[in-house]
This record gives sequence, C-alpha cells and structure tokens, in this order.
Amino acid sequence: MTNVLDQVTKKAESSDVGHSREPVNAAKGHTMVEAYKELYSNLKLQSGVASQPAWLNDLRDKGFAKFEELGFPTKRNEDWHFTNSAPIATKKFDLRAEGASHSVTKEALEPFLFEGDWATIVFVNGEFDKDLSNFHRGNGRFFISTLKEATANDIRLVEQKLGGLGQIDINAFAALNTAFMQDGVFVGVSPNAVVDQPVHILYVGDSTGANTFVSPRTLIVADHHSEVTVVESFVSLNGAEGYFSNAVTEVYLAPGAQVKHYKVQRQTEDSFHVGSSFVYQKGDSNYESFSYAVGSSLSRTNVDTILDGDGAHATLNGLYMVDGDQVVDHQTRIEHVAPNCTSHEIYKGILDGSSQGVFNGKVYVHPEAQKTDGKQSNNNLILSDNAEVNTKPQLEIFADDVRCTHGATIGRLDENSLFYLKSRGVSAVTARKLLTYAFAAEVLEEMTIEPIKLKLEELAFSRFAE
Repeated sequence: MTNVLDQVTKKAESSDVGHSREPVNAAKGHTMVEAYKELYSNLKLQSGVASQPAWLNDLRDKGFAKFEELGFPTKRNEDWHFTNSAPIATKKFDLRAEGASHSVTKEALEPFLFEGDWATIVFVNGEFDKDLSNFHRGNGRFFISTLKEATANDIRLVEQKLGGLGQIDINAFAALNTAFMQDGVFVGVSPNAVVDQPVHILYVGDSTGANTFVSPRTLIVADHHSEVTVVESFVSLNGAEGYFSNAVTEVYLAPGAQVKHYKVQRQTEDSFHVGSSFVYQKGDSNYESFSYAVGSSLSRTNVDTILDGDGAHATLNGLYMVDGDQVVDHQTRIEHVAPNCTSHEIYKGILDGSSQGVFNGKVYVHPEAQKTDGKQSNNNLILSDNAEVNTKPQLEIFADDVRCTHGATIGRLDENSLFYLKSRGVSAVTARKLLTYAFAAEVLEEMTIEPIKLKLEELAFSRFAE
C-alpha cells in the first residue's frame, strides 16, 4: 500500500461488502425533515462551505438527498425498536453562526484531558479552536490536520476515503452528518510508523451553542503495519442546553495495521448525542474499540466493523452508566468476510433511576469466513425498580467451521456479596457502591492504554463514591 503521506491516487478499497445488511424498514419518520431543508440551504451559503472543493459539496448533496429519503427513524425501524428518536426528530435546532465566539477556556477543559504529552485537537460547538489545541501536523511518519485544512490542501487520500464507509443509504443520522459536516479531524499514518502518543480529539459544546447541532467528522487511515491510538471525547459544559452532536468516524486499517479507538461521551444530561463509527479492516489488522457513555438525555452509539482480510481481529468493548430519565443505546455489528478472523466483544451497563439501556449486537459470518472465532456478551446491572434494559445479542452464521458464542445478563447486586461485606463492618451504602464499581471495573480492566484506563476508572469510582 502506498505511503499515506504521498497522497496516493489508488482507488480506496471498496466497502460494499459492509452494505449487505438489509435496508431499514420502509416506514420513515419525516417529522421536522422539512426544517432541515432551510438549514441546509443556509449552510451552503456560508463562505467556509461554499469555498470548499466541488467533490465535497457533491458528497454533502448526496447525504442530504439520502436523509430526505430515509427521514428520521421511528420505532418501526428494527434498529430503533427500543429507542424513540422523537426527542431529537421533533426538536428544532439551529446552525451556529460561522466564526461565533464562545466562553470555553483552557482551565475549563482540564477535567476532560488525560495525562501525557498528547496531541490535542479542540473543537468548540463544531468549530476548530487553535488556541485551545496543542498538536503539530506530524513528523513525516504521520499526518494530523483538521478536515477543513486537509480538503483545502487537496489531500487526495481524503477525497478518496471520506464517505466510503458512511452507510448513508441505510443510516439516516450518518446521511445527516454527511450533509452538514463542516469540520473534523484527519489522521493518516505511514507504513510501519508507530505514533507514540495518543491523539486526543475533544469536541466541546458550551452555552453559546445551546439549541444548535453540530456534525463532526473524523477520518483515520492507518497504512500497513502502522500503529495509532485515537481518543474522541464528546463533552459539554454547563449551559449547553439542547445541544445535539451527530458524529461520524471512518477508520481504514491496511494489512497489519493496529488502531486503538476510544470514545468518551460525557455530555450534560440536557444534550443529545448520536455517534457512528464505521471500520474497514484488511488482513492481520487489529482494531480495538472502547465506548464510555455516561452523559446526554438521549445517546446512541453505533460501531460497525468489516473484517475483510485473513487473520484480522476486532475488540469491541464498552461501559454505559446512566441515571434519572437518561436513555443510552449501543448498536454494534461485526461482519466477518474473510476466514481466520476473530472478534471479542464485552459491553456492560449500570442503570439507576428511571433510565433505559439498549444493546443490540450482531455478528455476521459470511460463507467464506471459515475458522471464525467470535465472542459477544452484554451484562447489565439494575440498581432501581424503574430502570429498564432491552438487550439483543445476535449471531448470523453462514459458514460451517466456526466457533461463536453470545449471551446477555440482566440482574441486581448479589445479596450474598452484600451480606458478606456488611458482616465485616462495611455499611450497606458503601457495600453497594463497592460492588457496583467492581462490576464496572471488570470491563475497564480490558483497556490497554494505561492513562485512559486510569482516568475512566477514576471517573467510574467517583460516580459511585458520591
């Protein structure tokens, strides 16, 4: 595979295999779709959009056309059967004015940063902030830039890859993101290069972005036998009422590449979040994903990966912790196309109050994908009588020489363990918190980047120590 920094002209690997999934139910939620026509017209009049390359504006037009065709999903759509998108679909959002000021300071971002000398790219209300960011473009072995800068500089690889995995034909929110994406991040890594420090992309919403929606886009291209870690944090500060982030990330792994991709969603509970990650893997590549979701009134995370090369491996893990009236939804799909591939998946949820959790995980094994080894589990801990979980792990196997397992559990704290701790002088409240944290810590221990693991363990522990 040609060096990613040489702006290769080779056609991007086709991702059509990932579109074998059946289209969503024909019933479409068109509520408020008309309102987006005006917003889209206004977007195209902005100078920053109008001056961008023709191919990018053509991609936007295609995205909006697909969004109009699909409409917002309703509960009649199989993938949205347990989650009602109406709080998003029926709310009127605005586009934030181009170049508008904000109130975010470096000090305000400190709680959301990780230890280490990491490249940090900060966007506030969808717009890149150079003063809050700290990164350089690269050292000849890798390249980091904003998506707007990459398209302005006519980086051919971005034109070839952007939108190749987005699934806008079947995913209304991905189509909406494609139409309204204004900026984001491009990370390209050369053959055999190892990016020593993680890249941290921080998408921030504040009070000046209240009742607006943003569509950040991230593109990661890892050339053969390269290694990179990317962390995407979605956070919002007090006053970001009604803030809606609709994000899409596309990840390409060449043969032997390793990408560790972590998503941290800590937005305020009066915001909305939909995030979709689409991944394409070639032979002997290794993709490690972790989703940490604790914020937003309604949040939805999709992770789709295609293993299209002998010996590819994917690890998809996640932890969600919600309370009150929060709704958190995770949808994963692992598509085994080539033989001798492995996938391991563990998602855990902790639900209190009247919150609702949804997990739908599918492992799809093609007839050619012999010797597939797939493991999937979803475990949920219910802390109140009013919390609810709907979980549906699925296997669709069309090969005869595979080893695949899946399972789900929903339960309460173990009474024997509670009794044991209380019999040794631990208060009932403390015992409950310790056991809840232990449940969460089990999946956090699976993370392989120590600073991220320690930070998320600290956040989880503080949540239950209150």
